[in-house]
Amino acid sequence: MNLLIKQAKILATNSPFYNKVMDILIEGGVIVEIKKSITPKGNIKIIEGEELNISNGWVDMQAVACDPGFEYKETLETLIKGAAAGGFTSVCIHNYNNPALHNKSQIEYVLNKTENKLVKVLPFGTISINGKGKDLAEMHDMKKSGAIGFSDYKHPIQDAGMVMRALQYSENVNSFIVTHCDDESISNGGQINEGEVSTALGLKGIPVLAEELNLQRNLAILEYTGGKLHIPTVSTKGSVELLKKAKASGLNVTCGVAAINLFLDDTNLTEFDTNYKINPPLRSKKDVQALRSGITSGIIDVIVSDHFPQDVESKDLEFDLADFGMINIQTAFSCALEALKDKNIDSIIKSLTDNAYSILGIKTPIIEEGSEANLTLFSIKDSTTLTEKTNYSKSKNSPFFNKPLTGKVIGIVNGTKSFFN
Repeated sequence: MNLLIKQAKILATNSPFYNKVMDILIEGGVIVEIKKSITPKGNIKIIEGEELNISNGWVDMQAVACDPGFEYKETLETLIKGAAAGGFTSVCIHNYNNPALHNKSQIEYVLNKTENKLVKVLPFGTISINGKGKDLAEMHDMKKSGAIGFSDYKHPIQDAGMVMRALQYSENVNSFIVTHCDDESISNGGQINEGEVSTALGLKGIPVLAEELNLQRNLAILEYTGGKLHIPTVSTKGSVELLKKAKASGLNVTCGVAAINLFLDDTNLTEFDTNYKINPPLRSKKDVQALRSGITSGIIDVIVSDHFPQDVESKDLEFDLADFGMINIQTAFSCALEALKDKNIDSIIKSLTDNAYSILGIKTPIIEEGSEANLTLFSIKDSTTLTEKTNYSKSKNSPFFNKPLTGKVIGIVNGTKSFFN
């Protein structure tokens, strides 16, 4: 189906049409014409709406599919549907699988199962066997099989020597490592951010020190070894300051933030809603403000959904027994927009496109005539409401059901494939 997108404001800084309102004609998955006005001819689907915006296709650098192993929580198919509804044309998946994504056969399983789908799925292989931080996994074989990088997901590597070896080896195979920062000897047993709220609720806190100390160690190792390091989800003011200094000193480090950590703080936990129990936790208002400034100043590179499906049995429990995680791939954009407002839309889009493509070593798409269509269409004025009917995930661990959020994804175009909400 050929498409004509009418009167869309192009928010892609690498496009010659940046900030212009244009009609865009797509035929056979290729942008064939961009003009102020195009008259539709023949069998063509017209996409239009008030204050329609368009950008290069968004990339989510952190999600899990739970497939294989935990398909009752999510599958690759349902993740792809949710990603498309959330505006993502590419999604990186991390290890939350059984067997783990720790060898070439598991990477090939993911790539074969998602080949030629609407959303491009980019798997991270694990840094260590089974993602447990003990012995290095088969990085070379996984890289050759298509692993986009290496990550043990939410399992921080406690062994400093392993971080050093992983950085050295990943550089040898022209790749990079992603490591969650959390000193578990400090955070062990913590439920929410350590502070006034945790004290008032009587819940064991997770100190900012657990993240910052582990981050400081990893940055020191990076300075010693070289290589490329990505910190997936920072959550504290101190972490932002550490990363600012590291970047200023020339270290090859990038970082991300979960959209929910940009949007909300730990005061949202007063009702003991386990859907707000996430890792890293919702932090203080001071930390949230630092995260927002980190995005607008460019210290934080990417915004991620940190989509982590959990079944009812994992969440409908007493707070300290419930698992961490929430689904957010369909609401991530709205969380970011609620946090940063439309005045910072360029920073939001850059974090979802240019910066993510650069970190992953993928050529950034461009909105120009003759280019393959890789596009996300959205509104910053309309609102989104997640409902039982519109939720594509197999899990329901979100605090946002039936709550309107600012911003709406209209749809995506990825080559000859498209999806519209």
